[in-house]
Amino acid sequence: LEKNIHPEEYSGEKLISKGFFDEITVRDFPLRGKPSFLKIRRRKWQNLNSKKIVFRDWNLVADGTKMTSEFAFFFEKLFGFKPNKL
Repeated sequence: LEKNIHPEEYSGEKLISKGFFDEITVRDFPLRGKPSFLKIRRRKWQNLNSKKIVFRDWNLVADGTKMTSEFAFFFEKLFGFKPNKL
């Protein structure tokens, strides 16, 4: 769960917590030979001035994969290609 700390780019705005987006699962670097999965729930807020929903821009998942950017970079450097089926 993401903590209820407002994004820095909205520090001067009045925000109210509006719950979470749906949970996503991200595959991360395997630990002790076993797959590792991260379950992430992102928080969203409503800007009281503009009435728009705001949230942090997380670039956790590498494009074309279902794993973190760091693990995809490691995999690509090790094997020479980005995995798209993992």
